[in-house]
Amino acid sequence: MRVLLDENVPFDVAQELPDHDVVTVRGMGWAGLKNGQLLRRAAGQCDAFLTFDSNIEYQQPLAILPFGVVVVRPHSSRMTDVLPLMAAVRNALHDIGPGEVRHVLG
Repeated sequence: MRVLLDENVPFDVAQELPDHDVVTVRGMGWAGLKNGQLLRRAAGQCDAFLTFDSNIEYQQPLAILPFGVVVVRPHSSRMTDVLPLMAAVRNALHDIGPGEVRHVLG
């Protein structure tokens, strides 16, 4: 599965997803794009979008996307707070389909 990491997700998260092809918003050259424009560009480029932006589902029509969205809400973006959530993130990615939103709460 090809996973796109949002700008607010530490790059180290990619190492915790060894069974996935992980790319970053910055690596794709899309840094600074607003969510709507970013999600349109991601169509056809990924199977899942991983973000720490808990407001994204209230700002964008995610149900129409050709990929799933995993919203992770750690206590902070430090890897010490993110690592305990990674098993749940991997499970969410395993089960997600297009237009679906999964939440992983810290």
